[in-house]
Amino acid sequence: MVLAALSPLRPYILKIVTDDYILKFKYAYLGKFALLLLLLLIVETVVKFLFIYRINQLGQQVIRDLRVTVLDKILHFRLSYFNETPVGTAVSRTITDVETINDIFSEGMIAVLADLLTIVAVLTVMFLDNWRLTLISLSVFPLLLISTYFFKEWVNKAYQMERTQISKLYAFLQEHISGMSLVQLFNAERKTSAQFTTINADLKKANINAIWAYAIFFPVVEFISSLGIALIVWWGAHGVLNQLCTIGSLFSFILYINLLFRPLRAVADKFNTLQRGMIAGERILTILETENHTIDNGQITAPVIKGDVRFDQVSFAYLPEHPVLKSVSFEVKAGETIAIVGATGSGKSTIIQLLNRMYDLQTGKIYLDNVLIEDYQLNFLRSKIGVVLQDVFLFSGSIKDNIVLNNPDISLVEIKKAANLIGLDSFIEQLPGAYDFQVMERGQSLSLGQRQLISFIRAMVFNPAVLVMDEAT
Repeated sequence: MVLAALSPLRPYILKIVTDDYILKFKYAYLGKFALLLLLLLIVETVVKFLFIYRINQLGQQVIRDLRVTVLDKILHFRLSYFNETPVGTAVSRTITDVETINDIFSEGMIAVLADLLTIVAVLTVMFLDNWRLTLISLSVFPLLLISTYFFKEWVNKAYQMERTQISKLYAFLQEHISGMSLVQLFNAERKTSAQFTTINADLKKANINAIWAYAIFFPVVEFISSLGIALIVWWGAHGVLNQLCTIGSLFSFILYINLLFRPLRAVADKFNTLQRGMIAGERILTILETENHTIDNGQITAPVIKGDVRFDQVSFAYLPEHPVLKSVSFEVKAGETIAIVGATGSGKSTIIQLLNRMYDLQTGKIYLDNVLIEDYQLNFLRSKIGVVLQDVFLFSGSIKDNIVLNNPDISLVEIKKAANLIGLDSFIEQLPGAYDFQVMERGQSLSLGQRQLISFIRAMVFNPAVLVMDEAT
């Protein structure tokens, strides 16, 4: 509001100086007016700095909170979501799409409001000064509105294509960099490079479409702006001769046109920034509105869990037409060991996922100590079941952090006790830094067997009532 009020003041002061002082040869006050204009310029610069800083600060605060909200939502999704959604796409939503929403605040809504207020303030002063010159100035506006409409439509399509291609790029890179060993083992480097080149070319094409729109739109706006100035000069010269306007008004209106067209052009540009942010916002809202989390209505947190497990007529299918488990029933008493043997794809790992409520049953019931697993609090249930998976995942960080998964309640003494139980303590102590040894991403600094043993410690250190090993022989 302050910026909008300040914008038309300089041209208006120049009009007064020209008409009332320069043309009347009153030069004594020109120095004071020059200082006034300088002071006005300094104030406007400071206010503009504060405005730009504050709206960008607001944008950063919003996307900070939004990133946390999006990730918190993703963290609670069922595994089925990750089976259907490439990891790169989820990364794109959490990083690039959220960053694009920042533009709505730093270059979008508030900036557009400021520009619109500036336009209103400038037009008000113009009409109060000389309504005839104002109408002449506005005669080129239909051309500007038509060109802005076509620019908006063009850029909107280009941005939609751009966001789609960026998601594809993220998904492709994440997948192939993670699987780089397979790419190299099977000599697929050339094919991978060709696929990436195609996706990258599509992204370039989408960006160039937007660049084309900008490259055409801004020169057109400059042309329309110059046309408006030409009309003012043409009519203003006649107006001065016929005493319909003053020379000061003529000079000030040339400055008003620049003040008017600059925010108008900026509004058109920022409107497309808003569209870009809205496209990203739709993608993020899709995540935030997706109800794909495991329902946690359980209330039970028993002080002691013995570890009796019972499956009763359990059936499950990832796809309705391809059932994996059909009416499976078995019981394991606390202290017993049971081995489930079957062909690949027969549902062995699925049993583990169902026991941990990673997926919901279609039919049947699962009991832990004769209590339905749905009746336990979800975090409590999973804390009582230790799992050692065949495909071990370690995060970048220390061995200690990978064992406790940042749980501050587990001490180093408890970690060493679990490591001694498995016979891994001496091996870890020999590593540089021992339990503080830094594990590379996905545990690449350790062998597959060592990674599996660390995951074994991870399962044991939580003192589970039920221990499940997925082919961890």
